[in-house]
Amino acid sequence: MFPGFPGANSVSLSNMKRRLLPVLIAAVLSLPVLAQETEIAEQPSPALPAQELTPRVLYEFLLAELAGSRGQLGLAMETYMDLARTTHDPRIARRAAEIALFGKRYDLALEATRLWSEADPASPQPRQMLTSLLAATGHTSELDAVLTKELAGAGNDLGVSLLQINRVVARHPDKKEAQGLVDKLTQPYVGVAEAHFARAQAAHSAGDSARSVAELDQALILRPDWEQAALARVQMTKDPEAAASFLGGFVAANPAATDARLAYARSLVAVKKFPEARQQFQALMADHPENGDVVYAVAVLSLQLRDTAEAEKQLKRLIEMNHRESDTARVYLGQIEEERHQPDEALKWYGSVGAGSQYLSARQRMAHVLVRQQKLDEARRTLRESTAGTVADRAQLLIIESQMLRDAGRNEDAYVVLADGLAAHPDQPELLYEVAIMAEKTGRLDVVEPRLRRLIELRPDSAHAYNALGYSLADRNERLDEAQRLIDKALQLAPEDPFILDSKGWVLFRRGDTSGALDVLKKAFTLRADPEIAAHLGEVLWALGRKDEARQTWDEAIKASPGNEVLVGTVRKFDP
Repeated sequence: MFPGFPGANSVSLSNMKRRLLPVLIAAVLSLPVLAQETEIAEQPSPALPAQELTPRVLYEFLLAELAGSRGQLGLAMETYMDLARTTHDPRIARRAAEIALFGKRYDLALEATRLWSEADPASPQPRQMLTSLLAATGHTSELDAVLTKELAGAGNDLGVSLLQINRVVARHPDKKEAQGLVDKLTQPYVGVAEAHFARAQAAHSAGDSARSVAELDQALILRPDWEQAALARVQMTKDPEAAASFLGGFVAANPAATDARLAYARSLVAVKKFPEARQQFQALMADHPENGDVVYAVAVLSLQLRDTAEAEKQLKRLIEMNHRESDTARVYLGQIEEERHQPDEALKWYGSVGAGSQYLSARQRMAHVLVRQQKLDEARRTLRESTAGTVADRAQLLIIESQMLRDAGRNEDAYVVLADGLAAHPDQPELLYEVAIMAEKTGRLDVVEPRLRRLIELRPDSAHAYNALGYSLADRNERLDEAQRLIDKALQLAPEDPFILDSKGWVLFRRGDTSGALDVLKKAFTLRADPEIAAHLGEVLWALGRKDEARQTWDEAIKASPGNEVLVGTVRKFDP
């Protein structure tokens, strides 16, 4: 008897043990107790072993759970494994497997899962865990035997079972060995399309693209209308033209294949066959008039084809459908009105964009429209009244406002906007950079270096921060050794950036390496024909006595960018 236990004196110890065992196991394993106590005592479930709750079993249960709750996974695993071996209860074996998996003891997890599968052979869960563990631990022979048996007994579900093979073998550490296993397992079923699809997947995982394509072709011979195989075949095709051609043939043979037609339309876009792509999307739209994604695709393609009327029609339809891209449609409609020189209509569309991914873009476009209407103050107000979800969004709005002021020749106001924003958010990276750039332009040289050095502290991988500081020093012909180290660091981070290459050429020129500067600046200008790079390149050519080449470089750059201050100033200095 248990002193103090209510009703203990009216129940025999052996009965209590039998009644307590299912309750205890259910509590430990979080499984429901489905039967009444009397029914459990007299009629134990035929699927579960009827076991006596011996003192040892009870002790090990409690020991394992307490050890697990205290983080002693080793003791919990070993104790549960001992219980699983002695009781052969599927619930205990499952618990042992789960704890072993959590503790990354895959040897114990595998043993426990075998016990679980043997104790509950009708349940799919232990079989699934067993095959996954066999694959992950490289037990290929045993996995082969288990999967061979499952395929043999699949019956009408053979196709589904074949397609699921790779979900299991994908965990195998040796992809080539896994491919060999799939080939062996599917050999009896080579007349079934799904067998070749499984082989194609395994070949792809093993890096054998040619074999994968061949197997998919065989699957399509057996099932010519199988969209899944056709789409997989296209994914294996690296040549966009070949992919579009293949899908075109498949769609012609299977006109009801919606997914394949959609993929065909997209492949036509990829190879810039826009009229043909729109034709396919329109066919899809005729069959699926309420499919917003198709409507959106037709609208965008119409924009690319300069068919404004069709684009406008479909974009408005998209908004009526309340599609997830409705705000994108509003932005496009605003752009259409801008191109029509209808700024007020454009402003209405941009102003109708709600909170979301397109909101800031729409507000920025509103501001630019207002600036073109000579309404700079209203544009600034629009930006300032915009809702910024994050500090980065607010910084972006301030940077746009500053750029507008700079374009209007109000550099001091542009600097103040940025400096005020930085005062409110001292470590905002984009503001640190922009304040430094505008400080340079407005002669606040004492501000430039501290801001850029702080940016480097916050973003040690920012190539543009190193470059800006290095160029600032080089342009003032100060601390040229340090300037070059900073620019070289920037080049390590972004070796093909034309602006950093321009800085490298400029610091070499300042240090007297004129021929070296010329080579670097030519490369920079080839990558990007920027007016300021042209200014530097022309100056180096001039220094080398190649004045005609310098004038030609400057003249071509001025035609492309007639208002660039640096370029115009350089030309006036050398060739007034």
